[in-house]
Amino acid sequence: MSTLLIIAILLLGFIVVFQIAKASEYVSVLKGEKKTFEQNNKINGFLLLAFLILGLIGVYWCNELFKGKILGEAASDHGEKIDTMLYITIAITGVVFIITQILLFWFSYKYQYSEKRKPYYFPHDNKLEIIWTVVPAIALTVLVGFGLFYWFKITGDAPKEANVIEITGKQFGWIYRYPGKDKVFGKKYYKNINEGQLNQLGLLWEDRAAQDDIVTNEAMYMIVGRPVKLVINSRDVVHDVGLVHFRMKMDAVPGTPTTMWFTPKYTTAQMKEKTGNPDFEYEISCDQMCGKGHYSMKGIVKVVEPAEYLLWLAKQKPNYVMSNPPAETAPATPAAPASDSTVTAATEIKKTLSN
Repeated sequence: MSTLLIIAILLLGFIVVFQIAKASEYVSVLKGEKKTFEQNNKINGFLLLAFLILGLIGVYWCNELFKGKILGEAASDHGEKIDTMLYITIAITGVVFIITQILLFWFSYKYQYSEKRKPYYFPHDNKLEIIWTVVPAIALTVLVGFGLFYWFKITGDAPKEANVIEITGKQFGWIYRYPGKDKVFGKKYYKNINEGQLNQLGLLWEDRAAQDDIVTNEAMYMIVGRPVKLVINSRDVVHDVGLVHFRMKMDAVPGTPTTMWFTPKYTTAQMKEKTGNPDFEYEISCDQMCGKGHYSMKGIVKVVEPAEYLLWLAKQKPNYVMSNPPAETAPATPAAPASDSTVTAATEIKKTLSN
């Protein structure tokens, strides 16, 4: 914070000195003091060179200071490709930026006003115009081509073994749905939405495929190293699923499902070690202004090992059971011993992992 304050003070001082110099220059011109004007012009030329040098040093310093520290390493396979495209784009535009800025400030200094020099007007040149039109057009076409290639991969068909999760945005939170044992999402109808009856998505209970669907608001669980396909919806206005650590984002549009898929590379526990932050969590942000509570629309992603995912899934109750609790009946027969149920659960996990 102190560093930023010092920079702000220096910048403010520079602006004040510059404005004073300009005011003095205008007064001198009005008084006809030609010599003062020429001296001030030289001062401005040196200030331009100083600004160029300090600006380039500042850009390099900021790059070294914050490189890799804001977002960290991409946590998905597609994220790596997005980072590669970003670095290529920054390299190309960065080289062009540095060259053009050096030429701009150097020309301003070297060709400042002088009575010994007459201006040469150069209004038109077909070759130059073709060069600075065609070369950028080709470079941008290549960059856009790579972007479209990766975009179609991200939004294309996911692998058959991918886990499918539905994420629905609402003002101001996220709803996650997982298919049950049948691996099929049940039907839903927006007029069936009833928060009081715990039917946040409007599932149709007469559809048997909907009766084992799991719906939760707590967190979205994924398996490390396994592709995950997100089916994205909105319950009210346009939202946007932003997964900054995975370098992914996609609009959530009412009535128009969108999809994207990727493969998480690291578990949440591994990222805590990589970042050195014991409180690290993968986050879901809404990247589309959606109302007065937009700032609070945050979700959590848990990337876990397969066994941990299965244990978590086994503890979840289908939304149908939560929305339609069974009526009270006579006392049930005694449950099986704890040891038997533990063995049964362990056996089921081993079978699933082997498959």
